[in-house]
Order: sequence, then C-alpha cells, then structure tokens
Amino acid sequence: MVLHKMFRSTMTVSLMTLLSRITGLVRDIAFAQFLGSGLVADAFFVAFRIPNFFRRIFAEGAFSAGFVPVYAEYESRYPAPQVRAFLDLMLGRLALILLLFTLLGVLGAPWLVTIIAPGFVEHPDKYAATVEALRFTFPYLFFVSLVAMAGGILNTRGRFAVPAITPVFLNLFLIGAVIWAVPFATHKALTLGIGVFVAGVVQLGFQLPFLAFERRLPFPKIMTGKGTQAVAADGVGRVFSLMLPALFGVSVAQINLLINTVLASFLVTGSVSWLYYSDRLMEFPVGVFGIALATVILPKLSKQVAENAVEEYRQTIDWALRLALLVVCPAAVALVVLAHPLMLTLFQYGEFTDEDARMAAKSLVAFSPGLIGFVLVKVLAPGFFARKDTKTPVRAGVIAMAVNGLCAAALTLAVPLGHVGLAAATSISGLVNAGLLYRYLVRDSGYMSGPGMSGFAVKTAAAAIVMGVVLWFGVPDRQFWVAASVAGRLWQLVMWVSAGTVVYFVCLYVVGLKPHRLFQRQT
Repeated sequence: MVLHKMFRSTMTVSLMTLLSRITGLVRDIAFAQFLGSGLVADAFFVAFRIPNFFRRIFAEGAFSAGFVPVYAEYESRYPAPQVRAFLDLMLGRLALILLLFTLLGVLGAPWLVTIIAPGFVEHPDKYAATVEALRFTFPYLFFVSLVAMAGGILNTRGRFAVPAITPVFLNLFLIGAVIWAVPFATHKALTLGIGVFVAGVVQLGFQLPFLAFERRLPFPKIMTGKGTQAVAADGVGRVFSLMLPALFGVSVAQINLLINTVLASFLVTGSVSWLYYSDRLMEFPVGVFGIALATVILPKLSKQVAENAVEEYRQTIDWALRLALLVVCPAAVALVVLAHPLMLTLFQYGEFTDEDARMAAKSLVAFSPGLIGFVLVKVLAPGFFARKDTKTPVRAGVIAMAVNGLCAAALTLAVPLGHVGLAAATSISGLVNAGLLYRYLVRDSGYMSGPGMSGFAVKTAAAAIVMGVVLWFGVPDRQFWVAASVAGRLWQLVMWVSAGTVVYFVCLYVVGLKPHRLFQRQT
C-alpha cells in the first residue's frame, strides 16, 4: 500500500475532526460569553469533566486499544458469521458493564464530586449544582462508549469519516442549550447536563445506519454456546484482558488533568475554568491531528502484526512519527507566541474578561511544550496496542503520573504558580511519557527509526523556532488585541498564522527537508 493512501485517510479524519473542533470552539466561545468563569461554569465543567475522563480512558482509550487489534484479527482470519458472533457478544457484555457502571456513577454523584472537586464542598451552591448536573452528564458515558465500539468497527473497515464527524452533535446540542435554554433556566448547570445526555443518544443513533450498511450491525448477546459462539467468547475475553492494563496506561494525560482539577478546586475561583479553556486550545491540534493519525495507523499496524509484516510495521511507525513532528513542532511554538491573542480573539466576550484571557493564556503557554509529548504518545501507543501489548504503556504511564504529581505539588506549593504550575506539570509529564514509550518501543519491538530521523527532528524544531521568532517580533502587542474589534482580531490572527506557516515551510526547504516526500514513499 502506498503511504499517501494512509495520508489521505489521516486527512479525511483530520478534516472531519477539524469540523468537530471548530464547533467545539464555537461551543466554548458561547460558554465564555454566557457563563464566563463563575459558579455555573465551574460546576458544569467539573460535571462534564468526570464522564469525559472516563470516556477518554475507556471509550476512546482502553476499549479501542483492546478492541481494534482483536477485531482486525477476526476480520483477517475468520468468516463473516464468526465475526458477527464476536461483535454480538462484545456488544452485549460491554453494554451490561456500562449500564452497571452508569448506575453507580449516577447514584454516587455526590461522592464523585467530593473526590474530584473537594474544594467545592466548602461552597454549597456550587457543590449542589455540580452534583445535579453530573446525574445527567454521567450517562453520556454509556452512549459514547457504544459509539466508540461502532467507530472501531467502521475504522477497521476503512470508514473513517463517520466516527470522526460524530462528536459534532455534542457541540451543536451544547451550543443550542447555552444560547437558547440556559438564559431562561433556573438550574443552568442542570440544563447543560441534559443537553449532554440527549447528544449521547443522537450520536449513537447516527452511526447505526452505517453499521447496517457494512453488515456489521451487532445485536447484543450475553451468553455463549459452542462452535462459533466459543470462538467469539475467546475474542471477547482477549479484548477485556487487554483493556484492564490499558484502562490506566492509555490516557495518563487525562488522569493528570483530573489531578489538576482536584488541585485547582482549592485555588481561586476561575482556576478550573482557566485551565479548561487553555486545555481546549492545547487539545485542538491533538484532536485534529494526533488522534486522527492514531485512528488511521492502529488498524493498519494491527493488520501488519497479524500478517507478521515486520518491515511494513516499522515503516508505518516511522512515517507517523515524522508526520507528527512536522505538524506538532510549529503548533507548539505558535501556541506559546499567540497564547494571549488566541484567548482574546476566541473567548474575551460577555462574562469572560480581559483578566480571564490573561490568566488562561498563562496556562496555555505552560501547556504548549507538552503538546509535542501528547501527540507523540498518540502515535507511539498504537505500536504497542497493535502487538496486543497494553502493559508496557502502563509502566510508562505510572512513571509519568508520578512525575506529574510531584511537579504539580512543587509548582503550586513550593513555587506558588497556581494554575500555571498545574499546566506545566502536565506538560512535563507528557514529554516524559512520550520519551519512555519511544525507548520501550525500540527495546521491546525491535523498532529502529529510519535513516535521518534525528536530523529530521532537529531541522523541524529549528524551522519552528525561526517561525516563532518572526511571530514574536511581528505580532502586535497586548494593547492592540484588547482594543481591536472582533473583525480586527480575527484578521490579524489569520494573517499571522498564515505568515508563520509560510515562514515555517520556507525554512524547511532551506534546511533541505521536503515534506511532500512523506506522502510518496512505499510502506
């Protein structure tokens, strides 16, 4: 297969994800304008972060890590009846587990809020609003986990666009809720929680016709028999056994963000919201590109492992790493230089003040270096999951989480940096996690980077730094952005992002890198 086919698939997922992220930005702009960084915003963000945390480590993380490699193996080795039997049993047992877990989450909402945001206990109104909203946001996990299974099936069969565009529905429902329902609601955080619940139902319903078209629409079964059912049970058992270690190892960044939420709840009001907005901007390139790249290469790597195609496996990882570095290095530098202009342009309206923008920009600067680590983790982890190794990422994750905890304590207590220290700790942890995964991949799988990888990384970083210097001296100062109109801010932002992109690619060609070659080489 020609690598440009994988590139086209990556771009398809990226474009669909970009649409999702753009609607997500519109959603956050609406949040900033109508909610600001006050009680309702803090309450909803915590209530939404709890199921989002479980979604990312379970639905999009551990489940994908266990399910996609096993399902890809079934598609390659077994006839259609056995594949469908595997999917039926997988759906039935997964739905049962999710239902029980969701009931526990809804009933234990007060306990969860006390654990995740203990600082809210001292503010009864904020605590009550968070618990109330959580009882509607938590069931979202049930629906979105089934959406993740549907997406895994479609991705493995090469249908990447539908799963990538599905998150748009959540953003549209929340935009509608915050604009047309929240202003008239007595219980504002609860209203947003109901919007999340309805969005989950719609997301699942949207994917079902596409599964039916692929003749892979499963019907839930819990019990097994002999023959075909026994083969299915073996596959389901392997999925769950792979998921157990991956529950932790696949999403250390999300655990770190949850730790940040706990610590931020003790800081000044607004800290949770400042971290939320800066995390959203940092996650933009991670979602648009990092997750898109991981989505495409995991089924490909799984197939290569099943076919014992060692050299193709190595080349796929090598290609993905180079493409990731090509995109993420300038993105990280641009977020540092443009942090305040971005916050002012996107969010400084209504209840979101200039001071809020300034504080959120500080944490975005601290998050930005970690962007490199977060994207590389998305690329490196599938190299382990495809080999059905979910334990090694756990070892890296344990170390990275310990680093995050130590750094967070040091930077918020010993060096009182507040929410900025929490963001910096997350960045350090992400870089450590990526470094460990690369080391383990080389050690355990025999992966060796292709010729010139070190030079490629150095030249890419150098071009990104030159771009950053140009932006640093060219972008107008803070006073301009505060005084400028919305149109003026947008024009300047688009102009300088475009100029930075041109400078970056000119520098790449000057140092001898030709990015188009990444899309022409054979696997």
